[in-house]
Amino acid sequence: MTEQPQTPIQPTTEANWRSFIKRHSAVFAVLTAGAIAAAAAAVYLFVWFTGNAQTTGLVPSTLNLWSMNSAVIFMIYAIIWELAVVGIPVALAAIAAWQWWKRIPESEKAGLNTGKRHKSRDAGGAISPLLFIAFAIKVYFDGNWTQPIANWTLDYVVGSMVTILLWAAAIFAIPAVIGVIWWLSRR
Repeated sequence: MTEQPQTPIQPTTEANWRSFIKRHSAVFAVLTAGAIAAAAAAVYLFVWFTGNAQTTGLVPSTLNLWSMNSAVIFMIYAIIWELAVVGIPVALAAIAAWQWWKRIPESEKAGLNTGKRHKSRDAGGAISPLLFIAFAIKVYFDGNWTQPIANWTLDYVVGSMVTILLWAAAIFAIPAVIGVIWWLSRR
């Protein structure tokens, strides 16, 4: 019986990552601690901001008195506080981590399978903020910007949503029709 030559088994990407993390354990410990601290700081800051927003009168303390104006101002101020207190340090840490990553030799990164991935299923997510902005614009033009949301009827909200969908259809359908007509005329 002849013995077949053994082919060396390529280490898996997971094993490569495991050994890479062991070699750079101090950096990964700092990055992990930083991510945990940033998440905790973001939650604590939001709780602090919410309490202060009610105390200072930025927003009403009872939700049935909130207006679209209150909601938008609350969101804008919360985003500004989060970006200023948490976002800037996280951005600086991300830049430092990127600089560290760029200094690692390519030979060490070769087995990590860090190539570009094309995942179109992860794309999107922009429609919800756009619909909220359109709803806020409609509420403003209807004169309900400072009215408590508790006073709105279901008919008003549903009618506003239908109107927004019609706006979106018009915005996207008109260029689509023009494009189809242009494409058909070139045939």
